[in-house]
Amino acid sequence: MSFPIDKAVSILETEVKEYEVPVVDLIAAQSKDPFKVLVATILSARTKDEVTAAACRRLFKKIETHDDLEELTIPELEKIIYPVGFFRNKAKHLAMLPGVLREKFNSQVPDDVDSLVKLPGVGRKTANLVVAVAFNKQAICVDTHVHRIMNIWGYVNTTSPLETEMVLRETLPSQYWIRINSILVAFGQGTCKPVRPHCDRCVLLDICPQINVTPRKVPGIKEAKTVSGGLKKFVSWNVNGLRAALKKGFIDSFHEFDADVIALQEIKVLPDQLPVDILNIDGYASYWYPAQKKGYSGTAIFSRSVPLQVIYGLDNHEFDNEGRVLTLEFEDYFFINIYFPNAQHGLKRLDFKIAFNNAVLHYMDRLSEKKSVVVCGDLNVAHKPIDLANPKSNEKNPGYSPEERAWMDVVTQAGYVDTFRKFNQDPDQYTWWSYRFNARAKNIGWRIDYFLVDPGSEERVKGARIHDDILGSDHCPVSLEFK
Repeated sequence: MSFPIDKAVSILETEVKEYEVPVVDLIAAQSKDPFKVLVATILSARTKDEVTAAACRRLFKKIETHDDLEELTIPELEKIIYPVGFFRNKAKHLAMLPGVLREKFNSQVPDDVDSLVKLPGVGRKTANLVVAVAFNKQAICVDTHVHRIMNIWGYVNTTSPLETEMVLRETLPSQYWIRINSILVAFGQGTCKPVRPHCDRCVLLDICPQINVTPRKVPGIKEAKTVSGGLKKFVSWNVNGLRAALKKGFIDSFHEFDADVIALQEIKVLPDQLPVDILNIDGYASYWYPAQKKGYSGTAIFSRSVPLQVIYGLDNHEFDNEGRVLTLEFEDYFFINIYFPNAQHGLKRLDFKIAFNNAVLHYMDRLSEKKSVVVCGDLNVAHKPIDLANPKSNEKNPGYSPEERAWMDVVTQAGYVDTFRKFNQDPDQYTWWSYRFNARAKNIGWRIDYFLVDPGSEERVKGARIHDDILGSDHCPVSLEFK
């Protein structure tokens, strides 16, 4: 049976009205300017919409026309558009664009695909999108969402976006050509996601053949005893302000992890300052330990399993008013989420940090006498020279001072396992980058986010990763697979 494309498009047109509008369509609706649509489309390639939108806002504050764009240098453009994907190449393409438009097209954005692909940074997908969105002319823009979803439906059986475009030109009714990209991009970002699509709540579930699809697990809180003995996935992430992270794709990343426990540090928020849907994410119980000082520190944990008990702090008021240690006890392990203090410039807070560190180690030792202990969080220390890009120049700086590293030596000598280094001994593996000097793009970073386990539980560790491709904070998430 052939896929009922007319029915699917009709249903989706109603469905995606409630979704976020793809950024290129938003730019077109706001400006009606083919030049801005072209620039936004170039920036959007291989980049999340929220990142593209922010880059467009910054850039369009500086420029209105191609003449304005020509005034900006490549380094200036790089700084404005970062962190869009391939920002250096895109900055070069944007710098070349005014000259090519002037020389080949009398400074006008062309309205046909064959001409548009002659512009720097413009491929067929970009060209088709500009033709359809900026000029409202018949074109089929096939990005990864369109290519992927059309294959899931069985409407095409193709191996590349270009091949999909050619097939759709022969088979897709012409009335859908212009708007199919906007519909499927919104649908692909909101429901039919590239990783673990939300088939359980899809409006097309009854008609979709789900070809080569692995749906997400239907959310549901499980009792702790039902999951003991199985492989669990844990994630830890310093979000550097949860409200800010929510604007940078946090929820999408959260669901894509499909983790059993997700621990956050430096949330900088009180629970009553958050939207209800964040406090009550389907399938997870959430536990919050904010600092008494607003906009500062704080930890949180989301868990699919209901813990036996929740322990807030270290029973030490000096440390606990900053919301730094949050522990969940399960049937056969303790999960400890910690945001360690920063020793601060000039090591002004080093004594406080070392006292905190020692209290934490005592706490870990005490709990490990009862059952396995998993410790995660931002430890605010790079242990060894391999764990930061510039060890020599940072030897007396916070996060790499001799005193802080000595404490990590004590931890590992006591047998606690740095789980990432159990599997990966490569250099240039970092979890934090300064927002200054394009540090992340240059990978000038530090590895200061960890998963540790007690000496007796090393055999339970089955994998550990750094997810440095996930944006949304100056830290990236780290994960652990635990048996």
